Amino acid sequence: MDSSSTGTGTGGGRRAATRQKLYEAAVTLIAEKGFSATTVDEIAERAGVAKGTVYYNFASKNELFEELLRHGVGLLTASLRASAEETEARGGSRVEALDAMIRAGLVFIDRYPAFTQLYVAELWRTNRTWQSTLMVVRQEAVAVVEKVLREGVERGELSPEIDVQLTAAAMVGMVLVAALDWQSFQRERSLDDVHSALSLLLRGRVSGNR
Repeated sequence: MDSSSTGTGTGGGRRAATRQKLYEAAVTLIAEKGFSATTVDEIAERAGVAKGTVYYNFASKNELFEELLRHGVGLLTASLRASAEETEARGGSRVEALDAMIRAGLVFIDRYPAFTQLYVAELWRTNRTWQSTLMVVRQEAVAVVEKVLREGVERGELSPEIDVQLTAAAMVGMVLVAALDWQSFQRERSLDDVHSALSLLLRGRVSGNR
């Protein structure tokens, strides 16, 4: 996963690169074995660093995973926001912005399938120490979609009867579940195919256009 943080000077850059290696190692191992079965030793070995390096960057395995979730969902949120802003900059409608966000979500999931699987799995767990953090970063992603939906309602592009909060959550969930199904069971489909199908659903069920 590309790092969204920037270090100050060479030392900061090295630390950012090290943390990135740890994120990648952790997400791959936890996707393969589960959180409980994955050890700090294995994360360090997969990342190609000493075990002490893990604890230098993160106080514990729990903290590493919590930061991993924050980092990954932050990348997704930034991607969704950028796609909406780019559509706005070229004069596109809010429905077009939502469509661009669907594609951005699919691109992210196609690039980071292991992280997406972990994220979706963790959403349904209630006994994790990082649950509150996960809920915060989830809401940040959903809020980007909520903003565009509200703008669409205000501009008369979308029905005022739309439940913005629930619709935004449903759209994010639709992209996540459809993309994971695509990744697991329909790999013969291209990203364009999946985007086209979800785009038709968006325009038929949200905007009312046929």
